[in-house]
Amino acid sequence: MIDRLEKEVDMLERHLQVLKMVIENEPIGIVKMSNETGYPHHKVRYSLRVLEEENLISPSNQGAITTDRTQEFVAELDEKLSEITDKLDSMKIGDMAEAES
Repeated sequence: MIDRLEKEVDMLERHLQVLKMVIENEPIGIVKMSNETGYPHHKVRYSLRVLEEENLISPSNQGAITTDRTQEFVAELDEKLSEITDKLDSMKIGDMAEAES
């Protein structure tokens, strides 16, 4: 049950790392991103496809570039991650067991 969540978090981390590289280095191609992150080309390509489907990046002849939606997403990201972290913290069972003792 937790394994699947952990894999999703790892994939989200990769997507966000790829997005950050696009923001900082646009336009940027798959080969350069793969070399700098250490992720295989197919994983970078998948992350780029996911980001493109979310309208956060666009392909260009020189490589991936940001879109009008990118800055809005980035501005909301920290708050959304904090909300998720709070929710996960509230789900901890170990803290409940210690409080009952």
